[in-house]
Amino acid sequence: MTKRVFGGLARTPEQKKREQEIHERFKREKPSLEELVASGEYSEPISQADFWQLRDALIALRKCRESAGVSLSALSQQSGIDPAALSRLETGTQSNPTISTLQRYARALGKQLLVRVVDLPANA
Repeated sequence: MTKRVFGGLARTPEQKKREQEIHERFKREKPSLEELVASGEYSEPISQADFWQLRDALIALRKCRESAGVSLSALSQQSGIDPAALSRLETGTQSNPTISTLQRYARALGKQLLVRVVDLPANA
């Protein structure tokens, strides 16, 4: 039996209330991305270079899935990731997935996701 990654989150009434307060505050104040990052309410967005590396990896995974003739539904069964979430990964709508999610996607296709640590270029 596989466990689904995406779905409803179990939240306490206190958590729900806090989320509603944050939502209402942001609707009212409409802070910019810079203000959100500065306030600590939002982490730094993924860099452009990191985005393209991630995008390349997701394109490679999609090509592997398609060349193997595996549907999103079948991949969902193998990985335990919701088909809609898989689609968002493949189309780039989910721009910052967890490594665990990517590993599950790759393993379901018989692939291995590798993460490397390398030195940055001197001018980065």
